[in-house]
Formats: sequence, structure tokens, C-alpha cells
Amino acid sequence: MRLSEASATYLNVRTQEGFSRYTIKAYRLQHALLIRDVGDIDIEDVTLPLLREHLSHHAHLKPSSLGHKIRSIKSLFKWLTEEDLLARNPTFKLNEPKPSKRVPKALTIEELELLRDSCTSPLEHALIEFFFATGGRLSEVQRLNRNDIDWQRNCLTVLGKGDKEREVYYGAKARIWLERYLRERKDRDPALFVTQRSPHRMSVHEIQYIFKRIAKRCGLAERVSPHKMRHTLATVLLNQGAPLVAVQSILGHEKPETTQLYAHLSGAARQQSYQRYFVQ
Repeated sequence: MRLSEASATYLNVRTQEGFSRYTIKAYRLQHALLIRDVGDIDIEDVTLPLLREHLSHHAHLKPSSLGHKIRSIKSLFKWLTEEDLLARNPTFKLNEPKPSKRVPKALTIEELELLRDSCTSPLEHALIEFFFATGGRLSEVQRLNRNDIDWQRNCLTVLGKGDKEREVYYGAKARIWLERYLRERKDRDPALFVTQRSPHRMSVHEIQYIFKRIAKRCGLAERVSPHKMRHTLATVLLNQGAPLVAVQSILGHEKPETTQLYAHLSGAARQQSYQRYFVQ
């Protein structure tokens, strides 16, 4: 069996098992890159040295990206072995790089206010406030429809990674600007956020462009993205004393270690904690 056939069969099975289309798309890309580097060879001819040579071509990637690449390859060969399509698993000794412990970068409160002040339309205000309040991933928000909003409870359900649903929330500012934005719209498109010309659901890239446009006005073009609002919400919640498990649930993190990365305190907060808890 050739690598291309093995990949196609594996991804077809995973699709039937309910893997998200984003996971399937990402795995398909990594398998294609592997085939590009090593050739569409028979799966029995794939060896550990060959795989390591392939990975050496991508050594410039961040540990998280390289880890994703390795997982996509390991999952394919693990499945082939479990299905008795392959006698031995060449990825058995292939290890992911140790993840970095860098703290995700968030906006300061001052930067957040600058961003708010730079909005010039209800759409821009609604996008900034909604992403900050909900902590939603870009792909999650992009897929939302108007009728997904629970106006009574100020919440909504998003479809996250692995097609897992979770409830997220928004406050008064997000509600006010979202209502203004929706009242202004004359179209009947079901999408929550639509393009201004020939209204239709905004793409991921169109939402990113609007964020960059707003950020450029206040000199934060290199600091702002939809995902940065997610980092900012997590940092604000934790610094205000929200339990780690609650923030983990709101953000949809599978592992508490991921949420823990946000739990860094400013110098002033550390000093206050020391003075509060230190016993003379």
C-alpha cells in the first residue's frame, strides 16, 4: 500500500468516526508534506531515519507546530499497525519536542481601551467586544449564527475543537454593541457577522483584516489579533481571582496545563499576595 492510499483510507475512517473537518484538513496537509519529501513509497519502506530526515527539513518550526506534524504522522502509522496493514510501527521511537513554557501574550488594559477607542462602527465595536468577552476561537465565532445567541442568559454555545460544544458568556458592553450592529443590518443572512458589501458570512481572513485595520489606527498592528483577545480574557479572569478550572472550561482547554500558562501575575499582584499570605 502506497503512502497516499494509506493516508486517504485513514482520513476517510477518521471522518466517519466524527473527527472535525479542521483536524482532517490539517492531517491531510501533513501527510501530503511527508509524501512530498519522501515520495509516494510503500508503507513498508518507511523507516525511522527516513521520517527523521523529513522532520529535519522542518526544524525551523516552533515546538508546538513540529509536535503537531509528528502527531499527524504517528497517528497514521499507529492506525496502520492496529489494523494489521503494517507489521511494525516506524514511529514508535519518534518523540515530540518538549513544549515551550512561554506565557501567551495578552493585551494590557490600556491597550484594550486604545483598541476600543479606535473602533469607528458598530461592526468593529461588536467584533472587539464579542471576541474579548467570550474568548471564542476565530473559527468558532466565524461559524456562529444570529439565532445562536441566548439574549435572556447572555450566553451562547460554540462548537470547539473536536466538535465539542461549550457554553460561553458575554457582558453588557458586548451585548450593547452586538444589538446595535444587528439592528443596523438590513440583510437576512443567518450569520452573526457578515460582510458589508453583498452581505454574506465573513471569512476567517476577513475578520482578521478588520482586527488589523482597527489596530493599525492606534499603533497596535503587531500586537492585535482575534486570538489575542482570547489570551486577554484568560489573563483578566485569572488576575481577578477566577478559579483555574472555570477559566479552563470557558476557554475549552482540554488540559489544565494550557490554562495554567496564563496564570502569571504582575509584580504588584505578586507583592500584594506576599503581603497578604506571608506569616511574620
